[in-house]
Amino acid sequence: MDTSPQKERSFEPGYLRLHKSGELAGRIEAAREILTDCTLCPWHCHVNRLEGEKGVCQVGALPMVSSYGPHFGEERPLVGRHGSGTIFLSYCNLKCIFCQNYDISHLGEGREVAVEELGEMMLSLWRQGCHNINFVTPSHQAAQIIAALPHAIEGGLDVPLIYNCGGYEELATLRLLDGIFDIYMPDFKYGDSETALRLSGTPHYVETAREALKEMQRQMGDLVMDERGIAVRGILVRHLVLPAGLAGTREVMGFIAREISPDTYVNLMDQYRPCFQASDPPMNRRITPAEFKEAVTIAREEGIHRLDGISA
Repeated sequence: MDTSPQKERSFEPGYLRLHKSGELAGRIEAAREILTDCTLCPWHCHVNRLEGEKGVCQVGALPMVSSYGPHFGEERPLVGRHGSGTIFLSYCNLKCIFCQNYDISHLGEGREVAVEELGEMMLSLWRQGCHNINFVTPSHQAAQIIAALPHAIEGGLDVPLIYNCGGYEELATLRLLDGIFDIYMPDFKYGDSETALRLSGTPHYVETAREALKEMQRQMGDLVMDERGIAVRGILVRHLVLPAGLAGTREVMGFIAREISPDTYVNLMDQYRPCFQASDPPMNRRITPAEFKEAVTIAREEGIHRLDGISA
């Protein structure tokens, strides 16, 4: 019996089609095989996570979850009336010195759960009326997430899945996920990899993120919304404005407009605050109103016109 309050949708999530065709089972098995010599993300740790070995991400064979619940602080097309069904996954494949969720992403707050329990979390959020299931930092747990899908599907899950990531993605993994996630929501954090290495500890971030965004766009295209204004498929890019222009906003916006799409839905974020290990100038201060205004101007100059929460 369908207990979801959301009725009469013409949209069908991609994972349901793959499940019906039997292809989802093959994808799950292929992803599980990657964990035996892990190259799930660009770190390529080559550890056997099924045998309890752990690499950079510190997560083994089972999903590891910090918390879950309806989230009303996400972008407008995701929240709607009933919220985005957010699942915060423990640890991360980025090492940002300014992480606002460092207790989860660096310190690993959370617990291991069976894949069936992760599926039940999805169903709980769906039954509460959430418009989507939003996986935060999924890059290192993609195999575990898709392994939990059959349980959720059998329980009735039929809302879009969101891949809410830091942009440091493995192309082979993204191709394996093609048609499973309906909405990609990557960060594009930096305009140059030297800054990325210094602030997020990730080698070749810019080159990696660029190729990842191209693949996401190839799979899903620009963000599409239903008659309620709720996103159902596509790509939504986040860019956190940093003090003193360290995020390289012009380079990021220019790349998105020219090589992804000028119709890309972009959230320019102004909520930077010094957290965790961000103690040295200029990262030890918030951004100024003038810095954010400049970032908005730059985005428009580079050709981006779909800016979340910012009117033309």
